[in-house]
Amino acid sequence: MKTKNLVALALLVGMGAVLHAVMPGIVFGMKPDMMLAMMFLGIVLFPDSKSVLLLSIVTGVISGLTTTFPGGLIPNIIDKPITAFAIFGLFLALKNFRSNIVSIAILTALGTIISGIAFLGSAYLIVGLPGPFAALFAGVVLPATAANTIAMIVLYPVALTIVKRTKLTTGQTVNS
Repeated sequence: MKTKNLVALALLVGMGAVLHAVMPGIVFGMKPDMMLAMMFLGIVLFPDSKSVLLLSIVTGVISGLTTTFPGGLIPNIIDKPITAFAIFGLFLALKNFRSNIVSIAILTALGTIISGIAFLGSAYLIVGLPGPFAALFAGVVLPATAANTIAMIVLYPVALTIVKRTKLTTGQTVNS
């Protein structure tokens, strides 16, 4: 793993941490996880298993430390690697459509839903839920899905331009 790739991943995690920390809790102490968009961007830009593992663990820990969900640390640590490797696998399967913004947006939406289900499911089993699963899913996961998808539609082209100009090594084909 190259140092400049690690720095880029750290910057994405840092931006995600700020977004996650400033987002208020909206339903039963749960808040939309905007850190997911940064994790997905890191997966798309640096699609190798070591980067995905590192990114998912760090994202899970930081997301867990900044959550407003009661007992949300462990469910975040469980949820992020599951989500990251699910999206990584889907991304690798989309060989011909990897740099298509529509594919990236769909992966982001799907990843946010996977994350929400994994988080709520593990939280239910470990600490219990402060409200009904359906209410938490509808009130937090679905709005987070919309927000993360919109964020990715905006950030992905910008990130590709930055990657092209800085000559970072990624798994993406960057067109001139």
